Amino acid sequence: MDIQAHRKDEHVFIAEKLYQLKSRNRLDEVRLLFKNIPEISKNEISLATTIMGYQVDSPFFINAITGGSLQTDKLNFQLAQVANQCHIPFATGSVSVALKDPANADGFKQLRQLTPDTLLFTNLGAGNDLATARKALELTQADGLQIHLNVAQELVMPEGDRIFYWKDQLQNISDHLEKPLMVKGVGQGLTPETVKILAEMGIQNVDLAGKGGTNFVAIENERRHDADYSFLNDIGLSLAECLLGTQSLRNQISITASGGIRNALEIVKSLVLGADSVGISGMFLHTLIKNGPEELIEQITTLQSQIKDLMVMLGCRTISELHQVHYLLSLALINDQKQLNK
Repeated sequence: MDIQAHRKDEHVFIAEKLYQLKSRNRLDEVRLLFKNIPEISKNEISLATTIMGYQVDSPFFINAITGGSLQTDKLNFQLAQVANQCHIPFATGSVSVALKDPANADGFKQLRQLTPDTLLFTNLGAGNDLATARKALELTQADGLQIHLNVAQELVMPEGDRIFYWKDQLQNISDHLEKPLMVKGVGQGLTPETVKILAEMGIQNVDLAGKGGTNFVAIENERRHDADYSFLNDIGLSLAECLLGTQSLRNQISITASGGIRNALEIVKSLVLGADSVGISGMFLHTLIKNGPEELIEQITTLQSQIKDLMVMLGCRTISELHQVHYLLSLALINDQKQLNK
């Protein structure tokens, strides 16, 4: 096995090892104001929203996780089949491993066959050019491309990149890619400044990927033995901070929330704070590894029902109505929001 494919196996093993049942995304510091007389019926509620410009029937999806080795391909096959059965979108992990070595490509190529009834997105690191972005879409036959911004991860990764001139390539991809593009973080969060820059570049979709869930700096630090980068484990903005910091931009760019989502209430809070959709990786991977595909299907359908329960309590029939819900913040979050919006 080559070093890149082996790294994929290590990422999954360490991610599961570091998984925490309670995240630190700070959504617990957000309190929703529920209606005691909501005047609504659960069967009136629609979970329809948009993800990367596509109309979808569920506000959350299986976000980018892995792929490129025998072990991770097996996980991807199961995730793809679950996504297809539940009719929620599925995003692959980075396909760079397959583009650099075709021996690692077969697993990615099969995912489209497993997702005939749902959306498939694929993933690539920043710094790649338009031709490589097109190859990623051609390889997977995906409906859209995620490009991740992972400066800290690359610097901690022993074999990672050390050159980060990304903006021109991102602009060219945004201007000319034939399929929808989403730019995403990897667990340290996208700052309000970054989202503003991306919106000004004409990029229409971002995934905030806030601190609180899978931490790739911590994962890479576990992999290396020649230096200790644990001092970077807690850098970045939490998901709640990211959402509050980008509220003024939500009419300019479609926001996906991710970063340690653990339950239906956190999904709804993310939507209330301005997200159009929610990406979930770590929790779904944990469920799949521990309990298998059937348990994951049950978890997804339960989440959808619980989101509707919460929407009943809030008196909201649609996801867009959730954006109008009133909420309270902790004093700490209020202060952080003020500083982020200076």
